[in-house]
Amino acid sequence: MTAPIWSPCIKVCFVDPSEGICVGCFRNMEELGRWTKMSDAERDAVKPVLDQRRAAYEAKVR
Repeated sequence: MTAPIWSPCIKVCFVDPSEGICVGCFRNMEELGRWTKMSDAERDAVKPVLDQRRAAYEAKVR
């Protein structure tokens, strides 16, 4: 049995066109498109970047 793929998706899917990121999970378009094809190591490398993008986005829209 294959283990489920970890995902930051929170089922709030809206891509901010000016930023090119989903404001639910903070993945960019390339990451969204490739997520299921990425290796575990690639997805793990994206995890800390998501928190940085979230903080930058929230600071920008306030």
